[in-house]
Amino acid sequence: MRSLTLGPSLTVSPTSSSMKQPPPFFPPPPPRVPHDSSVSKLGACRATQFVDLFPAVTPEVVVREARLEDSWEVAETHCSSFFPGYSFPLDFMLRVNRLVGMLSGFSIPTGCRRTCLVAVIGGSVDMFLIGAEDFKIGGFDGRFSLSKGYVAGILTIDTVADFLPRKGPLRERRTGIAYISNVAVRERFRRKGIAKRLIAKAEAQARSWGCHAIALHCDSNNPGATKLYKDQGFRCIKVPEGADWPQPKTAPDVRFTFMMKLLNTPTTA
Repeated sequence: MRSLTLGPSLTVSPTSSSMKQPPPFFPPPPPRVPHDSSVSKLGACRATQFVDLFPAVTPEVVVREARLEDSWEVAETHCSSFFPGYSFPLDFMLRVNRLVGMLSGFSIPTGCRRTCLVAVIGGSVDMFLIGAEDFKIGGFDGRFSLSKGYVAGILTIDTVADFLPRKGPLRERRTGIAYISNVAVRERFRRKGIAKRLIAKAEAQARSWGCHAIALHCDSNNPGATKLYKDQGFRCIKVPEGADWPQPKTAPDVRFTFMMKLLNTPTTA
């Protein structure tokens, strides 16, 4: 009668034990799989090898001047970065307030410049723009684009010098120094080099304005941001004892470090 195989060397037969047993069956050993093979012994791809076989497509990041169509996303990026703990309806009101401030509150003194830069995912720099080149609304380019993209980071740069120490006994505004503020990157796009690209674009903008230096205030309790700016060539400037240098108006317990960079200073990679 036919035997039933239960394993590589164990068989059960209904015949008597004196009946001659067939030789045990030993399956051939599995083929050796090289260490760097894309298929494991179980026949499945490892996670890292799967990524190598099917790499993720990273959308292009474009840093450009913000346009009117970006205004709501700029407000969202700002509020979600600086006020992440607020929920509806307060978060919506903050966004509307920020939007109105950007569109109508960007009044600047004569001879000063201000613009908002955005890092856009999947957009274009200057293709398919509609509108006059010199048309501005607040700090935004008033033109529209058919290739909009998605705002992942923002930065404001100006020569207004509101937060720079005044000059002379008449406390005149300083000239030739650009000021960076409102640097924010959406949480899911952080640690991808977007802030560095925004800063580099801001430096290029400042040079085009004829500035010889660029400055900013950094939260003293944010070591990550401090390191970012130092890696880009910024240096901490010690405020003289007793000096009343202007600072951004935020929560009273926030302490700032004043940082500056000469625009001929090379950027650390």
